[in-house]
Amino acid sequence: MNNIFMDAMDFRHACKLFDEDKKISDVDIREILEAGRKSPSSFGMEPWKFLVITNEELKARIRPYCWDQPQITSCSHLVIILSAIESLRVESGVVQKRFKRREMLQEKFDFYVNLYAKHLENTLSCDDNIYFWSARQAYIAAANMMTCAATLKIDSCPIEGFERENLQNLLNLDISKYQIALVLPFGYRVNPQSTQQRLLFDEVVEFID
Repeated sequence: MNNIFMDAMDFRHACKLFDEDKKISDVDIREILEAGRKSPSSFGMEPWKFLVITNEELKARIRPYCWDQPQITSCSHLVIILSAIESLRVESGVVQKRFKRREMLQEKFDFYVNLYAKHLENTLSCDDNIYFWSARQAYIAAANMMTCAATLKIDSCPIEGFERENLQNLLNLDISKYQIALVLPFGYRVNPQSTQQRLLFDEVVEFID
């Protein structure tokens, strides 16, 4: 068993309060963000962007729109994960650029672009549908960042409790291009970790022969 990975899984928990006096090093936060950048995504579209906020005044302005949760202002680095919208549309040209990163014959390239457009016809039909799809990809990146942080003994807390429209307005986002998927603070815990509560292995795993 991979002890490093499982130790990280045991270490990680939803930290509710961070030590405001302890800051994550530039080296460590870049490693965490790299874990997000290198994460897998559907069709390899990488439909995300990571906003990294350390400005204390801005964090204080963000906090009321995140149910006034203390993690927002006590964390070292506040990462806001954005889901791409416009760039996922075929007509944006970005989809073609993503596919062209891999050398392939024109026939194969056309096949993949057509497959993407047809497979995602309903998904790409409106901004809301695109958001729900790209946000699922963003959660993959978030999970990898949290686990990477845990290997470095750095804490995190995924936050879905936020007012999306108000927070997007505060950050002056062009929501035709990006919308907020998740708020993810990182830092160092103040309080001891509570006992991890999980269902038993056999309750969540079923092997089918």
